[in-house]
Amino acid sequence: MDYKQFLDGKRIKFKNHGIDISKDVIHPFLFDFQKDIVKWAIRKGRCSVFLDTGLGKSYIAAEFARLTRQNTLMLAPLSVARQTVRLAKNIDMEIKYVRNQSEITDDKKVYITNYEMIDHFDFTHFGAIVCDESSLFKSLDGKIRKKLVNLCKDIPFRLCCTATPAPNDLAEIGNHAEFLGICTHSEMLSMFFIHANIQEETTHQNGMVTRKKLGNKHGQEWRIKNHAYDAFYKWMASWSVSMRKPSDLDYNDNGFILPALNIEPLFIESEMDYVPDGELFFSGVKGFKDAAKVKRFTSNDRLTETKRILQENDGQFIIWCWLQSEADLLKKELDDCIEVRGDSAPEYKAQMIEDFQDGKFRILITKPKIAGFGMNFQNAHNMIFFSLSHSWEMYYQCIRRMWRFGQAEQVNVWLLISEYEKDVHNNIQKKERMAEAMKENLIKHIKLYEAEELGMTEEIDMDRYEDDIYKGDKFTAILGDSCEKLQEIESNSIHLTVYSPPFADLYTYSPSNRDLGNSLNWEEFFGHYSFIIRELNRITKPGRLTCVHVSDIPAMAVRDGYIGIKDFPGKVIEAHEKEGWVFTGRAFVQKNPQAQAIRTKSKALLFTQLRKDSSDSRPALIDQILIFKKDGENDSPVRPVDNGEMDNERWIAWAHGIWLGISESDVLKYANANDADDEKHICPLQLGTIERCIKLYSNPGETVLTPFMGIGSEVYQAIRYGRIGIGIELKRSYYDIAVNNCKFAEHQFAQHDLFSQA
Repeated sequence: MDYKQFLDGKRIKFKNHGIDISKDVIHPFLFDFQKDIVKWAIRKGRCSVFLDTGLGKSYIAAEFARLTRQNTLMLAPLSVARQTVRLAKNIDMEIKYVRNQSEITDDKKVYITNYEMIDHFDFTHFGAIVCDESSLFKSLDGKIRKKLVNLCKDIPFRLCCTATPAPNDLAEIGNHAEFLGICTHSEMLSMFFIHANIQEETTHQNGMVTRKKLGNKHGQEWRIKNHAYDAFYKWMASWSVSMRKPSDLDYNDNGFILPALNIEPLFIESEMDYVPDGELFFSGVKGFKDAAKVKRFTSNDRLTETKRILQENDGQFIIWCWLQSEADLLKKELDDCIEVRGDSAPEYKAQMIEDFQDGKFRILITKPKIAGFGMNFQNAHNMIFFSLSHSWEMYYQCIRRMWRFGQAEQVNVWLLISEYEKDVHNNIQKKERMAEAMKENLIKHIKLYEAEELGMTEEIDMDRYEDDIYKGDKFTAILGDSCEKLQEIESNSIHLTVYSPPFADLYTYSPSNRDLGNSLNWEEFFGHYSFIIRELNRITKPGRLTCVHVSDIPAMAVRDGYIGIKDFPGKVIEAHEKEGWVFTGRAFVQKNPQAQAIRTKSKALLFTQLRKDSSDSRPALIDQILIFKKDGENDSPVRPVDNGEMDNERWIAWAHGIWLGISESDVLKYANANDADDEKHICPLQLGTIERCIKLYSNPGETVLTPFMGIGSEVYQAIRYGRIGIGIELKRSYYDIAVNNCKFAEHQFAQHDLFSQA
């Protein structure tokens, strides 16, 4: 594989696993945007359709099921399943509702059941699975969700349909990715997110709502890594499509213009004051039980207001309740109504909802978790929230049962809020503002990549690659990708290389796939690193050395599935030997465990862990300098004693194998090297470590190269000790600082021309 092919394969993008179809075979009832999504979904094979309510997810799902030409099982909430059977007739399609495997009679047919029935089916019998209202994944018991993932893991065609998730709803996004076999939830977090200290909302420079990092006392929250924004949205677009209205992707909105939505909060005062047990006066709602008591205390006042609204307005109504006692009261006091309860028989629930849709009674009394997801209630345009919970999602979903595309009337929503629950309404409003901002930014950022996926635009290059070069008297600085720039250097021309490779840690310093650190796992990291190791072997003179600074790497639960230590130096040795280098030794650089504990915040190095349970303590991670030699005879022996850079006492100290006396703060200044988006501070290699490598393994006047220049430490020291330095750096901000540091070195050390003293 050449380097360009490797980079193409490194892109974090879900590839196609389905089949290509012509739009001509899609039912003409569907709109153009729906046809394009069906065509894309079948080509993808495993994907999610995140479309807002009323955009035709049911028709898209049905056509996906039909055109895959597989035995297909659709999963949906009970009432939604019955509704889907009815809607399918609009596209001349028969979907059969079933409750167990014995009802599966024909191949290449489409069947539908509800989520609670999964244990009654043999999933090996199906070639396609469709999960409608798949946001319910997060409300499923964890064991049931894992069971569903395992049951479907070998099914080639998988489709999930639900409303557009907020980009910070990690549970929903992660659950979908895991079900589709794209990655696990923890792998998604490791790729694109960071667990950061937060306190308040702020706005990222690209418009995305994120969080401001503050002290630990404010708590922590997962957020997208600053450099991962584009990669995250491109990744999401490679397996999901999000849309609030057709024009989000430049389709025509004809037929999808929503009517007016009139929301009227009614703050209801009670004739009697509510005082919680054990208190002298009301001081706010505290917890679930207290909230239930408040609702019961104020239910009669809200009933009076409900009767007034029903008397003054015509048409059908849905009344959403939170407590069963509220529903019981309404059923007792209101005429021409029906109640759908959680403990009602499944067939009764479905029949009553269909009767309401058909206009057979005026008022439907129910709870959001029963009929608030997936249902089409455009037959009505009035609803009353008899009470509210803090769940914005339930509130939003309930409203969208009526306020959806295809609704011909203005939708009227009354919120009955007792004087004791104003904070609930305020919280709902706050969450609504946040959700709208997040959806707006999700659509804005994902739009380009979705258009690319749907074949509307050319593929977007995300590498943002540039190159440059600066030549001084004693050094050459190259801006570019080392894997390519090393190819331009003459074979057998470099006397020594000294460098510290980046460790695999996605989107820490840049968004580019050319960044060696932006690797999904060690296999990809060392695959990328091998291009550099191979080129360094080619350009190094026979018999000469490369010195590689490495360290063991902590294993983290979210990234690696366990807490421990990974032998990074061992893998680096293995990678070099595979490319023809000979491993000749290593030096350990002493580290201060207390300083490392402060810097890394590792509990394994804290005094408190020593006293709590020292079996979870460990030694500090020690820097190592791995030394490799290129095969062949060295035609220019290195003689540091003759050069005046070494004597016997110093040789004994340096040959000891443990390098003492190197100050951890002995580095080039790097305070201004970090971009605002960098997730970690750059960590320059100690100048004393570089000095020892240069003096031990090169002569004055020879060429020292680093393929990861950073802010220029290795080149700086090469100039300082009378060598010629060459550095290659991918990131422009680091390159610019490195050039300035090396120019300063040329000026500062010009009077100490060690080459002339050799």
